[in-house]
Amino acid sequence: MAETIAIDETNRLISSDKVDGTTVYDRQGEKLGSVRNFMVDKRSGKAEYAVLQFGGIFGIGSEYYPLPWDMLTYDTNLGGYVVEISKERLEAAPRYEERAEPEYDHIYGRQVYGYWGVPYPFV
Repeated sequence: MAETIAIDETNRLISSDKVDGTTVYDRQGEKLGSVRNFMVDKRSGKAEYAVLQFGGIFGIGSEYYPLPWDMLTYDTNLGGYVVEISKERLEAAPRYEERAEPEYDHIYGRQVYGYWGVPYPFV
């Protein structure tokens, strides 16, 4: 009989459907929001952004904040991602409302990465 292959999660990899909804915490362990989805470059396969759902009540009135993927660190103890940002800094960050998703082009990418002080690695 064939050995079962892990398709949801391994020591190093996680299925995209398991990332959606994962909690995002600040360094103090306070919940900031959750990952709504993440954006992957079609050619390189590299995740560029985690889109953080933040604010609102029960998802109503939430806004969406693209964070450069490399800003997130997975914490196995918390079972979620940790970012080195404050709630106040997040509230002033580039964001959009539901059904108003921006054009994820290089101009927008430079704006988002620039806000967070992360070098924009894409041409």
